[in-house]
Amino acid sequence: MRRSVAAPPPRTRSPLRAAAPRRHAATPLAPLHTIAPSRRHATAILLALLCAVAVSACGDTLQDQPIAPQALESVIVKSRFPVYWLGFEFQRMRITGVTIDPGGAVTIHYGDCLVGGQYTCVTPVTVVSSPDNSFVPGASAGHAVRVRSVAATSAQGGRTVSMATGSVVVSVHARDASLASGAVETMAPLNKVGLPLRPLPPAVPDTGFDRVPLPSELPPGASIPRTPGT
Repeated sequence: MRRSVAAPPPRTRSPLRAAAPRRHAATPLAPLHTIAPSRRHATAILLALLCAVAVSACGDTLQDQPIAPQALESVIVKSRFPVYWLGFEFQRMRITGVTIDPGGAVTIHYGDCLVGGQYTCVTPVTVVSSPDNSFVPGASAGHAVRVRSVAATSAQGGRTVSMATGSVVVSVHARDASLASGAVETMAPLNKVGLPLRPLPPAVPDTGFDRVPLPSELPPGASIPRTPGT
Protein backbone atom coordinates (compact mmCIF):
# COMPACT_ATOMS: atom_id res chain seq x y z
CA MET A 1 0.00 0.00 0.00
CA ARG A 2 1.44 3.36 -1.10
CA ARG A 3 2.01 5.83 1.71
CA SER A 4 0.55 9.27 1.03
CA VAL A 5 2.87 12.25 1.36
CA ALA A 6 1.51 15.54 2.59
CA ALA A 7 2.02 18.46 0.27
CA PRO A 8 4.55 21.04 1.57
CA PRO A 9 2.99 24.23 2.95
CA PRO A 10 2.92 27.18 0.55
CA ARG A 11 5.97 29.51 0.74
CA THR A 12 5.27 32.80 2.36
CA ARG A 13 7.31 35.94 1.91
CA SER A 14 9.54 36.76 4.85
CA PRO A 15 8.32 39.82 6.80
CA LEU A 16 11.85 41.18 6.69
CA ARG A 17 12.05 40.86 2.92
CA ALA A 18 8.60 42.31 2.52
CA ALA A 19 9.53 45.34 4.58
CA ALA A 20 12.86 45.90 2.85
CA PRO A 21 12.87 49.29 1.08
CA ARG A 22 13.34 49.39 -2.62
CA ARG A 23 16.58 50.77 -3.92
CA HIS A 24 16.19 53.92 -5.91
CA ALA A 25 18.09 54.33 -9.10
CA ALA A 26 21.03 56.74 -8.90
CA THR A 27 20.38 60.18 -10.27
CA PRO A 28 22.36 60.57 -13.50
CA LEU A 29 24.87 63.40 -13.69
CA ALA A 30 23.86 66.36 -15.79
CA PRO A 31 25.55 66.58 -19.22
CA LEU A 32 28.38 69.09 -19.37
CA HIS A 33 26.60 71.25 -21.96
CA THR A 34 23.71 71.85 -19.52
CA ILE A 35 25.99 73.15 -16.76
CA ALA A 36 26.78 76.84 -16.34
CA PRO A 37 30.24 77.84 -17.68
CA SER A 38 31.81 78.26 -14.22
CA ARG A 39 30.42 74.91 -13.06
CA ARG A 40 31.37 73.30 -16.37
CA HIS A 41 34.97 74.39 -15.83
CA ALA A 42 34.92 73.11 -12.28
CA THR A 43 33.44 69.78 -13.36
CA ALA A 44 36.09 69.39 -16.04
CA ILE A 45 38.84 69.95 -13.46
CA LEU A 46 37.24 67.43 -11.10
CA LEU A 47 37.00 64.80 -13.85
CA ALA A 48 40.68 65.29 -14.65
CA LEU A 49 41.57 64.99 -10.97
CA LEU A 50 39.50 61.83 -10.63
CA CYS A 51 41.55 60.22 -13.39
CA ALA A 52 44.76 61.06 -11.54
CA VAL A 53 43.70 59.79 -8.12
CA ALA A 54 43.92 56.06 -7.36
CA VAL A 55 40.77 54.65 -5.82
CA SER A 56 41.19 52.00 -3.15
CA ALA A 57 39.34 48.70 -3.54
CA CYS A 58 39.08 48.19 0.21
CA GLY A 59 35.75 48.61 1.96
CA ASP A 60 35.01 51.87 3.77
CA THR A 61 35.24 51.26 7.50
CA LEU A 62 34.83 54.91 8.49
CA GLN A 63 31.70 56.09 10.24
CA ASP A 64 31.60 59.30 8.22
CA GLN A 65 30.74 58.75 4.59
CA PRO A 66 33.17 60.25 2.04
CA ILE A 67 31.82 63.33 0.32
CA ALA A 68 30.94 63.44 -3.35
CA PRO A 69 33.29 65.19 -5.81
CA GLN A 70 30.60 67.80 -6.46
CA ALA A 71 31.11 69.13 -2.91
CA LEU A 72 34.46 70.54 -4.03
CA GLU A 73 32.96 72.52 -6.92
CA SER A 74 32.27 75.53 -4.70
CA VAL A 75 35.92 75.55 -3.61
CA ILE A 76 37.11 75.63 -7.22
CA VAL A 77 34.57 78.23 -8.32
CA LYS A 78 34.61 80.57 -5.31
CA SER A 79 38.19 80.49 -4.04
CA ARG A 80 40.41 83.13 -5.63
CA PHE A 81 43.56 81.68 -4.07
CA PRO A 82 45.35 78.29 -4.09
CA VAL A 83 43.58 75.67 -1.96
CA TYR A 84 45.74 72.71 -0.94
CA TRP A 85 44.53 69.13 -0.53
CA LEU A 86 45.84 65.54 -0.38
CA GLY A 87 43.69 64.07 -3.14
CA PHE A 88 40.32 62.38 -2.69
CA GLU A 89 42.05 59.81 -0.47
CA PHE A 90 45.16 59.96 1.72
CA GLN A 91 46.57 56.86 3.42
CA ARG A 92 43.20 55.08 3.03
CA MET A 93 41.33 58.04 4.54
CA ARG A 94 38.83 59.81 2.33
CA ILE A 95 37.62 63.38 2.47
CA THR A 96 34.83 63.59 5.06
CA GLY A 97 34.33 67.36 5.23
CA VAL A 98 35.00 70.62 3.41
CA THR A 99 34.28 74.00 5.00
CA ILE A 100 34.81 77.62 3.99
CA ASP A 101 34.83 80.02 6.91
CA PRO A 102 33.54 83.63 6.66
CA GLY A 103 37.11 84.89 6.28
CA GLY A 104 37.64 82.70 3.20
CA ALA A 105 39.91 79.98 4.66
CA VAL A 106 39.18 76.49 3.31
CA THR A 107 39.45 73.43 5.59
CA ILE A 108 39.52 69.88 4.19
CA HIS A 109 39.09 66.97 6.62
CA TYR A 110 40.31 63.40 6.08
CA GLY A 111 39.04 60.38 7.99
CA ASP A 112 36.57 59.82 10.80
CA CYS A 113 36.29 61.85 14.00
CA LEU A 114 38.90 61.10 16.64
CA VAL A 115 37.42 63.50 19.19
CA GLY A 116 33.91 64.94 19.43
CA GLY A 117 31.16 64.57 16.89
CA GLN A 118 28.92 66.87 14.92
CA TYR A 119 30.16 70.50 14.98
CA THR A 120 33.20 69.54 17.13
CA CYS A 121 34.78 66.79 15.02
CA VAL A 122 38.58 66.43 15.10
CA THR A 123 39.73 64.23 12.22
CA PRO A 124 43.08 62.40 11.80
CA VAL A 125 44.25 64.90 9.16
CA THR A 126 43.10 68.44 8.42
CA VAL A 127 44.50 70.80 5.78
CA VAL A 128 43.70 74.51 6.13
CA SER A 129 44.43 77.02 3.34
CA SER A 130 44.14 80.65 4.42
CA PRO A 131 44.30 83.62 2.04
CA ASP A 132 45.49 85.85 4.91
CA ASN A 133 49.28 85.59 4.64
CA SER A 134 50.00 88.41 7.08
CA PHE A 135 51.08 85.87 9.73
CA VAL A 136 51.80 82.16 10.19
CA PRO A 137 49.75 80.49 12.97
CA GLY A 138 51.80 79.04 15.81
CA ALA A 139 55.02 80.78 14.81
CA SER A 140 55.68 81.89 18.39
CA ALA A 141 54.91 78.49 19.94
CA GLY A 142 56.74 76.23 17.47
CA HIS A 143 60.22 75.93 16.00
CA ALA A 144 61.41 76.81 12.51
CA VAL A 145 61.88 74.03 9.93
CA ARG A 146 62.10 73.85 6.15
CA VAL A 147 59.73 71.71 4.08
CA ARG A 148 59.77 71.48 0.30
CA SER A 149 62.11 74.49 0.01
CA VAL A 150 59.99 76.92 2.08
CA ALA A 151 60.22 78.05 5.69
CA ALA A 152 57.69 76.44 8.03
CA THR A 153 56.77 76.23 11.69
CA SER A 154 56.42 72.88 13.48
CA ALA A 155 54.45 72.71 16.72
CA GLN A 156 52.79 70.17 19.04
CA GLY A 157 55.59 67.66 18.62
CA GLY A 158 55.40 67.82 14.82
CA ARG A 159 51.66 67.19 14.66
CA THR A 160 51.02 70.71 13.33
CA VAL A 161 53.03 72.20 10.47
CA SER A 162 52.28 75.66 9.04
CA MET A 163 53.95 77.43 6.14
CA ALA A 164 53.54 80.47 3.92
CA THR A 165 53.67 79.52 0.24
CA GLY A 166 52.71 81.78 -2.62
CA SER A 167 49.85 84.03 -1.49
CA VAL A 168 48.47 81.64 1.16
CA VAL A 169 49.33 80.08 4.50
CA VAL A 170 48.78 76.31 4.70
CA SER A 171 48.45 74.50 8.04
CA VAL A 172 48.43 70.72 8.40
CA HIS A 173 47.06 69.21 11.62
CA ALA A 174 47.43 65.45 12.18
CA ARG A 175 47.07 62.88 14.97
CA ASP A 176 50.85 62.20 14.93
CA ALA A 177 54.05 63.67 13.51
CA SER A 178 54.52 60.93 10.90
CA LEU A 179 51.06 61.54 9.43
CA ALA A 180 51.65 65.29 9.39
CA SER A 181 54.99 64.87 7.62
CA GLY A 182 53.44 62.64 4.96
CA ALA A 183 50.62 65.12 4.40
CA VAL A 184 53.04 68.03 3.99
CA GLU A 185 54.98 66.11 1.34
CA THR A 186 51.78 65.04 -0.47
CA MET A 187 49.74 68.26 -0.50
CA ALA A 188 49.20 70.07 -3.79
CA PRO A 189 46.86 72.83 -5.01
CA LEU A 190 43.35 71.70 -5.88
CA ASN A 191 42.59 74.67 -8.15
CA LYS A 192 46.06 75.68 -9.39
CA VAL A 193 49.01 74.00 -11.07
CA GLY A 194 51.21 72.08 -8.63
CA LEU A 195 52.51 68.59 -7.84
CA PRO A 196 53.18 66.59 -4.65
CA LEU A 197 56.79 66.28 -3.43
CA ARG A 198 57.93 69.19 -5.62
CA PRO A 199 59.25 72.45 -4.12
CA LEU A 200 56.50 74.83 -3.06
CA PRO A 201 56.28 78.39 -4.38
CA PRO A 202 58.10 80.89 -2.17
CA ALA A 203 55.96 83.15 -0.03
CA VAL A 204 55.00 86.50 -1.54
CA PRO A 205 54.87 89.71 0.53
CA ASP A 206 51.76 90.46 2.56
CA THR A 207 48.88 90.63 0.08
CA GLY A 208 46.76 92.75 2.40
CA PHE A 209 43.93 90.22 2.35
CA ASP A 210 43.19 90.96 6.01
CA ARG A 211 42.33 94.53 5.00
CA VAL A 212 39.97 93.53 2.17
CA PRO A 213 36.28 93.70 3.17
CA LEU A 214 34.40 90.44 3.41
CA PRO A 215 31.52 89.77 0.96
CA SER A 216 29.01 90.36 3.78
CA GLU A 217 30.51 93.80 4.39
CA LEU A 218 30.09 95.03 0.82
CA PRO A 219 27.02 96.90 -0.46
CA PRO A 220 24.81 95.04 -2.95
CA GLY A 221 26.32 94.88 -6.43
CA ALA A 222 29.86 95.78 -5.31
CA SER A 223 32.73 93.45 -6.21
CA ILE A 224 35.62 92.37 -4.00
CA PRO A 225 38.94 93.95 -5.08
CA ARG A 226 41.54 91.36 -6.07
CA THR A 227 44.67 91.14 -3.97
CA PRO A 228 48.16 90.71 -5.46
CA GLY A 229 49.30 87.13 -6.05
CA THR A 230 45.78 85.66 -6.37
